[in-house]
Amino acid sequence: MIRIIVVAVMLVQAGAAHTASQVPYSSAPTYRSFDSHQAEIGRLLFYDKILSGNRNISCGTCHHPAHGTSDGLPLGIGEGGTGLGLQRTTGTGKNRIERRVPRNAPALWNLGATDIKRLMHDGRISESNDYGNHFNTPAQEWLPDGLNSVLAAQALFPMTSETEMAGSNEENEVAGAANDRIDYAWPIIAKRVRTMPEYSRLFVDAFDSLSDPQHINIVHIANALAAFIATEFKSHDSPYDEWLHGDKTALTAQQHRGRALFFGEARCSTCHSGILFSSQQFKALGLPAYGPGRTRAFDPMPRDVGRMAESDRIEDAYRFRIPMLRNVALTAPYGHNGAYATLTEMVKHHMSPQQAREQWMINKVTLPAAPWLAPADFIITEDKLEMTRQAAVSDIAIEQQPPSAIEDIVAFLHALTGRQAATGDFYIPLQVPSGLQVDMPEYDTSAEAQLDSGRKATDR
Repeated sequence: MIRIIVVAVMLVQAGAAHTASQVPYSSAPTYRSFDSHQAEIGRLLFYDKILSGNRNISCGTCHHPAHGTSDGLPLGIGEGGTGLGLQRTTGTGKNRIERRVPRNAPALWNLGATDIKRLMHDGRISESNDYGNHFNTPAQEWLPDGLNSVLAAQALFPMTSETEMAGSNEENEVAGAANDRIDYAWPIIAKRVRTMPEYSRLFVDAFDSLSDPQHINIVHIANALAAFIATEFKSHDSPYDEWLHGDKTALTAQQHRGRALFFGEARCSTCHSGILFSSQQFKALGLPAYGPGRTRAFDPMPRDVGRMAESDRIEDAYRFRIPMLRNVALTAPYGHNGAYATLTEMVKHHMSPQQAREQWMINKVTLPAAPWLAPADFIITEDKLEMTRQAAVSDIAIEQQPPSAIEDIVAFLHALTGRQAATGDFYIPLQVPSGLQVDMPEYDTSAEAQLDSGRKATDR
């Protein structure tokens, strides 16, 4: 259960940083170094809707610990929606969503690891100095300098996305500015933050380079967000880690069988390799297609060409970044578009992608109701040429396994769930400096529970 904690600003001031469990395992990734005071500012910003154009959605809305740092939906409901996770609705009237988020919201586990050089399903945020600012991003040369990591660079872009956080350009000044040029929106957001006394004080205290709150800019905000995400959502305390370090009872017999298959005959570790269980490369799984697709400006069909949209190389068509598997059991549904609701279905697809694709039906996904979008939700499946092109690209070469073996593999994947991630023991501020409402799970939100949580927070 998520522990909803009143994070008082004075605790942040005092540097009462709370990070994920620090398990001294050699199997833990090597992490970038981040400042704990900056991370605590990032915690407030992560759950504060002040970063969105219409002040109605936060980073935590779509990446909530209650849903494994994702949102539990096949395709996200961004700006204009209401609620959290499976209870999130698509809005009403003029405020209703205009489009579904075209891809499944990725989890945030271990994104501070030094092995991670690129982010997003198509890898469009990556380390590179082609534009003189250390990162290759959709902002190109307009990306501000001084970002502390690829994670900080990534944090900037949901704020400028019409579908995710910005809203339509006629609705607010952030979206209107982003519509003119992407970097025009960030100073507006930064001004919102620095003009709040609590935020301005915290930033000046946490950043040595700041002596005047008037100098707080979007780089400081992105660096704080990165510091929080990277330190809060570390996860390497799973039963598998415990087994690696000597606890021979940490895995069940079924999980042992699944482990042997994963690293052996089933060859899962060919792609899901290393400490993070991902080679960070791009592969085509031939997943069923549906949804609005992440369309390109010159290619408005509702399809998703994956890595090719970033690289412009035909050999990258329909290939996506191999996901990391730690805490994968907490982050259903699966695939870049959430096509499969369960791990069992996803593993079965790996065993026989063509057959699984042919047998997939639209009732496999449950999308939040949006009657005005329904006619287009599955329209791409009617394009036979496109379906043929997508089905022809597959990088999976896994020997077919019996149902019992598939369940053994799934059992092993459950052994990759961290202890802290499973219990949901994360601090979530009940209040943020903007005064805007923080999205909370439906459970444990009574006044009595909140007061009790607040007492626990101050006790710590």
